[in-house]
Amino acid sequence: MGVDETSYRKGHKYITVVVNHDTGEVVWVHDGHGKSVFELFFKQLTPEQRASILFVSGDGARWIDDCIAEYVPQAQRCVDPFHVVQWSMDSLDQVRRQIWRDIRKENQKISKEIRDEGKEHLKETLKEGESNARAIKASAYALGKAPEHLTDLQQSRLELIAATQPVLYRAYRLKEELRLILKMPLEPARDCLKKWYWRASHSRIEAMKELARKIKRHTGNILNTIEHGLSNARIEATNNTIKLCIRRAYGFRNVENLIPFVMLVCSKVQIPLPNRPLGAGSTHKCA
Repeated sequence: MGVDETSYRKGHKYITVVVNHDTGEVVWVHDGHGKSVFELFFKQLTPEQRASILFVSGDGARWIDDCIAEYVPQAQRCVDPFHVVQWSMDSLDQVRRQIWRDIRKENQKISKEIRDEGKEHLKETLKEGESNARAIKASAYALGKAPEHLTDLQQSRLELIAATQPVLYRAYRLKEELRLILKMPLEPARDCLKKWYWRASHSRIEAMKELARKIKRHTGNILNTIEHGLSNARIEATNNTIKLCIRRAYGFRNVENLIPFVMLVCSKVQIPLPNRPLGAGSTHKCA
């Protein structure tokens, strides 16, 4: 099974969605998110049904871990690879934005010296600093994309960062290494993940050190994902279908109307119709 929360209205209005990975169908939807909501799903199950759950995929939320430990301790927890890569990209972007702020601050200092103290010889330094600031500000896509998908312009920006910003480039290399580890077989991935953790935790880059601590907390779950190949791609696709349902209805003021609509579209619901045998044209599957 896979679990995720998705917003249905502005203002942090969420529903929790549980999907059966074997069938690709939504089996449970409830208003809200968090442990108090997710445990309602397990409380509805019989002991035999709980025992039949072998794998649970999701993001790195602690409330998912807590519910699994309490209600289905036999199940193996899998952290979705997309979210792991997203963690690394968020950390990399923190480094990029901090370096951009530092360069801007230095440029402002140089500009003040030129204006107040007449240090005309610093104009070339200021011009170079402003160019670097623009390049780093525009490099988010270049740093986020896989190297094999870079355009020529993005490749040139990455080469500039490699030549002028060693800290940012080191953070980029750590992000790329983690992305590739997630595609490896289990045993090589286990060894490489240990080495990656050591390099990230000793990188002297605070954002990457924090990422390393997060990866260490989820190492077992990440290895489960690599071993069994279970991801949340199916439930993310279901979330997109739910968004389309909301758009078709021009939004829902009442979540009690949304939930039955989601179950109708994204699960195998059979509706008895007059003068028609059950099952004939009454099954709706998630697109």
